[in-house]
Amino acid sequence: MADLSFLQRFSLGWQSLLRSLSDADYAERLGSIDEAPPALAEPEAPKPAVAEPAPAPVPEVGPGPADGALQILNLLQREGRLVDFLQQEVSSFSDAQIGQAARVVHEGCRRTLKRYLEVEPVLEAAEGEPTIVKEGFDAEAIKLVGNVAGGAPFRGILKHRGWRAREIRLPETLGDHDFKILAPAEVEL
Repeated sequence: MADLSFLQRFSLGWQSLLRSLSDADYAERLGSIDEAPPALAEPEAPKPAVAEPAPAPVPEVGPGPADGALQILNLLQREGRLVDFLQQEVSSFSDAQIGQAARVVHEGCRRTLKRYLEVEPVLEAAEGEPTIVKEGFDAEAIKLVGNVAGGAPFRGILKHRGWRAREIRLPETLGDHDFKILAPAEVEL
């Protein structure tokens, strides 16, 4: 498979984010994508059927697993109109119009990111510079692409520095807040 460009990876990431926000099954599968598949169990001898009462459903308490992602998307919408921008069909707009809109979205989303997340690069080197990946590297934080052969240390060119959230400062929400409402409809009276 050919290496994906940064824009292709960015687009794939956004598509995965948006789909995982609306599809809990997809989000669960995405969350376990790096896990090893479960080992196949030996077949057991059939046991006699015993009718057991089904366990009572446990009421959900507090925010669910996708709520943090929805909250961040809500904040990016509020400050940068990110969802509005991504939902807009832009093929009929000129590059100048798209660039002007992107500048406004970028400014608001960047401000939101700085306010609620402390983000740092995974690797400090500049993109395009030679890099050495030492033995025992974190495979979740560093992705080797291209002709990967042999063992560490690996020598290559840094294509993307990567990002990690060092600190998350999301505002507290009310217990009954509906995280699926990314932006309320506005009706002027």
